[in-house]
Amino acid sequence: MEGETAAKAAASSSSSPSRYESQKRRDWNTFLHYLKNQKPPLCLSRCSGAHVIEFLKYLDQFGKTKVHVAACPFFGVPYPPAQCTCPLRQAWGSLDSLIGRLRAAFEEIGGGLPESNPLAAKAIRIYLKEVREAQAKARGIPYDKKKRKRPRTAKAAQKTEDEEGAGGSGDSALVVSATMV
Repeated sequence: MEGETAAKAAASSSSSPSRYESQKRRDWNTFLHYLKNQKPPLCLSRCSGAHVIEFLKYLDQFGKTKVHVAACPFFGVPYPPAQCTCPLRQAWGSLDSLIGRLRAAFEEIGGGLPESNPLAAKAIRIYLKEVREAQAKARGIPYDKKKRKRPRTAKAAQKTEDEEGAGGSGDSALVVSATMV
């Protein structure tokens, strides 16, 4: 709680909002404008995850990332040698951070319980995962989730020292280095 209070005090003491806050406000206003322009207009309380996904698809027309279609000769080629007519779309990372800012804005306006936040729907997480995988496949670069390195335990370190000190033919050192990679 103290961190939140300090952050709010720091934000209110500055003359202009941070870049993040400005972007969050701009994104929120764009989202509300999109909902208002639906036929019939849609209020936030009736918005669902499906509406949010429609909004993300609407934003694709303003994207700057070329995503090759399966029929394109450059599909799966990381660095295509020439231009093609494949569509420009929003990059996965842009959509992911947009949803993060919109979720934060929804919570700040007091949109209700976190469970009622349409921007936190499971369908959106699934959609973003599909976009990420499709874009990675189109580029030919698989998206691999970075694995955290586990800190070595004292027992593992002791085992390594024992194997190295055993004075074998050096094969144990090869085994240890192969397992550490």
